[in-house]
Amino acid sequence: MQITEAAAMLRCPLLEQYGAPVRWADLGCGSGVFTRALAMLLPPGSSIYAVDRAASWSDPGDLPVTIHFLLEDFETASLDLPPLDGILMANALHYVRRQDAFLARIRQHLAPDGAFLMVEYDTDKPVQTWVPYPISFASLSKLFRGQGFARISKLQERPSVYRSGKLYSALLQH
Repeated sequence: MQITEAAAMLRCPLLEQYGAPVRWADLGCGSGVFTRALAMLLPPGSSIYAVDRAASWSDPGDLPVTIHFLLEDFETASLDLPPLDGILMANALHYVRRQDAFLARIRQHLAPDGAFLMVEYDTDKPVQTWVPYPISFASLSKLFRGQGFARISKLQERPSVYRSGKLYSALLQH
């Protein structure tokens, strides 16, 4: 996926309303495509904490935000993060076996009005190796409602390049 396509998946009113720098984390940043896309959508001076146990990219170049790389396993590490305005997980939650316990732990890093931005496959059927614990939008909505999130919006959908079906993006807020 190209950075402009990733940015289109993430674009939402929340990101457009920020008037001052904010702090976000990208858990499971991988190659950095979604990290860079998020960087394009945040106000200048913002910070992104890009977390991955095997991040495969380096200095993102000339971006209007600061990116802090944390070489950690976001699922198991005790992350040293400041209060966050948001957490992005793009194609990452489907690697977490105990999603409910993970979210209960990781949401503690959010500021009181913080939000999650998620990108996932819209299926509950596992795909060996690549999508071991998939979460459809319906299942994601149920999971986040159970965590006290009341505002759940599907943002975008697009065909998946790697498998049949669709990718979706969602914004989850209290």
